[in-house]
Amino acid sequence: MTRMTFPTHVLYLHGFRSSPQSAKARFVGAWLAQHHPEVVWCCPQLPASPQQSAALMMQRVHDWPRQTMVVMGSSLGGFYATWVAVQLGCTGVLLNPAVHPARDLENHIGEHPSWHNPEDSIYFDPAFIDELKALYVGAGLKWLDATAEGADAKRLLAVIATGDEVLDWQEMAARYAHAQQHIIQGSDHGLSDFEDVWPVVLDFLTAPTP
Repeated sequence: MTRMTFPTHVLYLHGFRSSPQSAKARFVGAWLAQHHPEVVWCCPQLPASPQQSAALMMQRVHDWPRQTMVVMGSSLGGFYATWVAVQLGCTGVLLNPAVHPARDLENHIGEHPSWHNPEDSIYFDPAFIDELKALYVGAGLKWLDATAEGADAKRLLAVIATGDEVLDWQEMAARYAHAQQHIIQGSDHGLSDFEDVWPVVLDFLTAPTP
């Protein structure tokens, strides 16, 4: 199978306490509007509840073509994007993806201001921990193992920064060992140099696949 020249639909999923106003989301949306205005672009504000987020994501893409759509996600959005990619068998781009958010967010239960609008806040309920666990794709992403029936390791690209100050880059690399990886020496959790990384993402999205 050969991937089309460019995706027809792109779903972008922001991270914890973030929003569609994140720098990376705005960059991708603006780039697509300028270079590929025909692409369907969707970057929803995700609810604090992982269960509600999952329902919203699937509702937004329910009629999208699986073979030509892409799901992109950053941090917690990368965790969600992994789940979407597995559910739909579509291509995914994961930017410093959260590996064990149910573990990491146990210390963040309570109310938090939004990154992009401090006047807004979200409440992370204790029940959300179990909701995150329900969205976890099997240990080690064994479905991506090239020896597994029906698996396609080439459908995921994990962009991982060794300078991530929030998540352990080695844990990310191990989690996505069977996926394509682009390891950035340095950088940070938010990938403040994302514009420099974008050509790598474009190469992945347009590369032919078996």
